[in-house]
Amino acid sequence: MTKGQPGLRERKKAATRDAISWAALCLAVERGLENVRVEDIAARAGVSPRTYNNYYSSKAEAIVSRQHDRIRQAAEELRARPAGEPLWEALTHALLARFEGATEEPDPNWTAAVRLLLREPSLQAELTRGAVVVRSGLAAAVAARTGTDATRDLYPKLVAAAALAALQTADDHYLAADPVVPYQPLLTEALRQVAAGLPDPSSH
Repeated sequence: MTKGQPGLRERKKAATRDAISWAALCLAVERGLENVRVEDIAARAGVSPRTYNNYYSSKAEAIVSRQHDRIRQAAEELRARPAGEPLWEALTHALLARFEGATEEPDPNWTAAVRLLLREPSLQAELTRGAVVVRSGLAAAVAARTGTDATRDLYPKLVAAAALAALQTADDHYLAADPVVPYQPLLTEALRQVAAGLPDPSSH
């Protein structure tokens, strides 16, 4: 095992966690959240209900964990980026690496169903709860890279909040776009504008 890289057991656990989360999302999109049982999710993911319960305590947690896990992975990737790379360049690479497959136009039926699903109060609550944790982790990675303190200093918290605001805005735009548009270019542009200091477009 390469130093700093997860071992086989950790990779298998991460794959299982991701499979369960993806199964939960797909079934909720297909049937509606209230019509999905834990047993359905476990069967779709190819695991037992007991295994499901070892990873998640609710359907909402399972569904939103994909997004939160991506941000956690981006924080780890940021720590591993070359030391001489400018912060926002490194941060952009780290976030975009989590969405490498999102370059094609999505199915409009899928985006419409996800948009409807995200109105569920339980999902909104879980997204809010988990956001605090992942924002803190990203701020810590920024602090480690910039020699600041994630607890005392404003800067790493601001950078993490700004990056996640760009991510959320790209998400919202992606789900609302008509006609549909690919996700990755939206996120790239959102991060570019934030990194540039959000210049006033009316001045050009």
